[in-house]
Amino acid sequence: MNRRSTRLVALATAAGLAVAALSGCSTGGDTAAAGDDVTLTWWHNGTGEPLNGFWQDVATEFEEAHPNVTIEVTAVQNEELKTKVAVALQSNNPPDLFQQWGGGQMNDQVAAGKLLDVSDDVAEELELIGGSAAGWQVDGKTYGLPFSMGISGVWYNTALFEQAGISEAPSTVDELNDAVDKLKAAGITPIVVGAKDKWPAAHYWYWLALRSCGQDVLQDAAKDLVFDDECFTEAGEELQSFIDTEPFQDGFLGTSAQQGATSSAGLLANGNAAMELMGHWQPGVMGGLTEDGEGLGDDLGWFPFPAVAGADGAADAMLGGGDGYSCSASAPPECVELLKYISSVDVQTRFAETGAGLPVTAGSESGVTDPNMVALLEARNDASYVQLWLDIAYGNNVGGALNDAVANMFAGQGSAEDIVTAMNDAAAQQ
Repeated sequence: MNRRSTRLVALATAAGLAVAALSGCSTGGDTAAAGDDVTLTWWHNGTGEPLNGFWQDVATEFEEAHPNVTIEVTAVQNEELKTKVAVALQSNNPPDLFQQWGGGQMNDQVAAGKLLDVSDDVAEELELIGGSAAGWQVDGKTYGLPFSMGISGVWYNTALFEQAGISEAPSTVDELNDAVDKLKAAGITPIVVGAKDKWPAAHYWYWLALRSCGQDVLQDAAKDLVFDDECFTEAGEELQSFIDTEPFQDGFLGTSAQQGATSSAGLLANGNAAMELMGHWQPGVMGGLTEDGEGLGDDLGWFPFPAVAGADGAADAMLGGGDGYSCSASAPPECVELLKYISSVDVQTRFAETGAGLPVTAGSESGVTDPNMVALLEARNDASYVQLWLDIAYGNNVGGALNDAVANMFAGQGSAEDIVTAMNDAAAQQ
């Protein structure tokens, strides 16, 4: 029996058990009778390859093992998806399964009664996922499952580093500044940023806050939404100093992050710049922005965001987050079965093999073979702690205000103090 057949047999067995239990199942809004035709809508942000094709394969496998189920899969660009999901959840026709990033945004969705509590149905999956599931839980209940938990860092073109005479990846901000100078001297654009989308620019502040603030300060701020510690201002001052070195490409304020060859990811993928600060999904995104689908190939490298000398934050702390899925409150039980299938060891292993993210299910680590992804996995596992993306951790209102304020600084229209004021003002209005 081949690997695909094994998957389908396992799925069919699970499907039989699920159908047998449907009559007494409390999952979902409108429970269909056993054998009734069911259509599931599934929204995700994997618009490029390999993720678009991978998720379609997963949907097809599920349909083959559940003959009464049809899955309508829709891939939506990341920025559009966030808005589309928010609008759809306010309607009477939300998607059944949709991409979920957890944190404060998900907390708001739970409070509004928009998500399905899957706690009783995913006990086995939670055991295999472990602590990575925390971002999808509220008050001890589970409202989704992650399929990837990664960290961000600096992706770079090793060939351009060599061309500029840079022999080692920077480990401090001072060394990063030296690398920027060498790249400029060689006629190479040092760093690209998709500041048009705001959050890629804001990630610089997130990282500098992580390096400037202690763990307790960041965690208390996420809970209390009070940003009075001086380290938050220090993070903005460090960022302003870095912006003043002019490390970014011309026109960075109007550059998107992931949309086409002229996006920041596209510029890096096509050899037009040396570095980009971005998350674990970068190789998968870049692969879809080059003609050969390979991105930079063997010339792609990665290193953690550099340390800040004398700062209070841990030098080995990492910034990251996960990608997951939630079922809307009105989704049928089959949505939970699909959620569980996505979290299975087999699907997680194959997801890891795409190179588009780091799996979370125990037993799937063997799928991580790309040297850069192995480096990310090791950095994630060795970190003193992993701080959730700050805009996600602080929720929509504060996170949005933070991203806007950092974007203003990049545009030369805001200060370090303005960023902190914007966050505190947004928190006071909640």
